[in-house]
Order: sequence, then C-alpha cells, then structure tokens
Amino acid sequence: MSQIEVSIHIGGRTFEVACQEGEQPFLQSAAALLDAEAQVLVEQIGRLPEPRMLLMAGLMLADKTAGLEEKLGASEQKLAAVQAELEALKNAPAPEPEKVEVPVIPASVQDALAEIAARTEALAETVDEKLAG
Repeated sequence: MSQIEVSIHIGGRTFEVACQEGEQPFLQSAAALLDAEAQVLVEQIGRLPEPRMLLMAGLMLADKTAGLEEKLGASEQKLAAVQAELEALKNAPAPEPEKVEVPVIPASVQDALAEIAARTEALAETVDEKLAG
C-alpha cells in the first residue's frame, strides 16, 4: 500500500501526517479527539508551545482512556460473575417438586350437608303450601 499525506488540525495548528491509504478516517478521528483536548487547553491556558500542547492533550486523552479501561475491566468482571452464576444455575439439578395438599371435604360432611339442604327445601315447600292455603 502507498502512503498518503493527510492534513490534520490540532489546537488551531495544521500538521501534515503520512498514513497508509484507507487509514485516513481513523487518523482524522484520532486527530479530532486530540484536537478536542487541545482546544480545552487553549481555552484555559491560552497559546502553548506546540510540543507542550500536544503533550498535555495526549496526557488528558491517556487519563480518559485509563478511566475507560478501568470501567471496562470492572464490567468484564461483573459479566464473568453473571455468566458463571448463569452457568451454575443451568447445571444445577432441578428442584424437587413441592407437595401441595388440597383440602378435601370428607364424604360424611358432604352427606350431612346434602341432608340439611333436602330438609330445608322440604320445610320451604311446607311453608309455601301453608301460606298459599
């Protein structure tokens, strides 16, 4: 692959940088990140010598990167723990079925209730006949 020259802008300055063909978008993206940090420095401190501006902007990006790597590591640990827990649950034996007891009305009670219902109906019929007559 051939190398090409790309102009990038960082901290209000233009730099000519060589890169492989096809890598321009990555270079422009990286330069934009560095420029964002350099702009913060220019706004806060004012004009800085080029090497100092680039060093400070690079250190600020490195600090952000370190923080993100720390968060990524913590997230990967949490993910590994959750995956291990999920795997343990998948491999665990199925729980024993629970015995569920349903109350059953004894036949003698059912018979007694049926008898009471029959007597009540008979009494109601008798009352209706006496009232009608």
